[in-house]
Amino acid sequence: MGLQLQGFDLDAFVRDTLAEDLGEGLPGGGRDVTSEAVIPADARFTGVMDSRDPVTVAGLPIAAAFFRALDPDCTIEHLVEDGTRVPAGTDLMRLEGNGRAMLTAERAALNTVQHLSGIATLVRQYVDAMDNPDCTLLDTRKTLPGLRHLEKYAVRMGGGSNHRMGLWDAAMIKDNHVAVAGSVGEAVRRAREAGVAQIICEVDRIEQIEPALAAGATRLLLDNMEPDRLREAVGIVAGRVPTEASGGINLDTIAAKAATGVDFVSVGRLTQSAPAADIGLDFTTLG
Repeated sequence: MGLQLQGFDLDAFVRDTLAEDLGEGLPGGGRDVTSEAVIPADARFTGVMDSRDPVTVAGLPIAAAFFRALDPDCTIEHLVEDGTRVPAGTDLMRLEGNGRAMLTAERAALNTVQHLSGIATLVRQYVDAMDNPDCTLLDTRKTLPGLRHLEKYAVRMGGGSNHRMGLWDAAMIKDNHVAVAGSVGEAVRRAREAGVAQIICEVDRIEQIEPALAAGATRLLLDNMEPDRLREAVGIVAGRVPTEASGGINLDTIAAKAATGVDFVSVGRLTQSAPAADIGLDFTTLG
């Protein structure tokens, strides 16, 4: 099972995460004192990672990378693919290897799978609640520092899509930019003249729509608008650029907002507030 994450260094992530847990560079650090004290150096374990609740799975290849980093000869069998929706009690991964290595990598591997599967599971709930194939669910930049690529990967595994990846791949004109520029139109004009290809402009009033379009916005983010106002805004835009609803969107409101004709709905809580999935890993000593 491969994992392609452009711009993300998986080896460095695994190395740094394990170094943090092992206390590398700290007095007395650099080792798992419990496993060294209790587990014989040649002990071998077999284990099964399983879901305790219904989840949408994400992060198994990353978990495998933790175990392989400490035991390159370990055997890992992926029993499901990332993006799969599974019921409670489903076995996700089976592994066998050096006992100390398995225990040392366990927490980092589980933390990652629990966090990413939690995001994927919440995203799937939103996609189901939206129930609208004509509207795309998007995440935002509300991600944990250093984990953006992984969290946005989990969004894709849950059936959502990614908004801009960062500050570099699209301009987003928001209220602070407008305040400095003096108007929506002037802010968009400056971005266009700077050569920015993708210009998303946030508008929270109907009268801002035409100036933003005239200045060259390539997408309008309709902020904190109720369904009737969203429908009015979509009618004014009339397909000239894609439209995105944002703000005040939860599992109870997403269907109504998506039904207004917007092309996208973005939800920050997908990555900001997803609870960890209940996923466990039990080991058995071999021989």
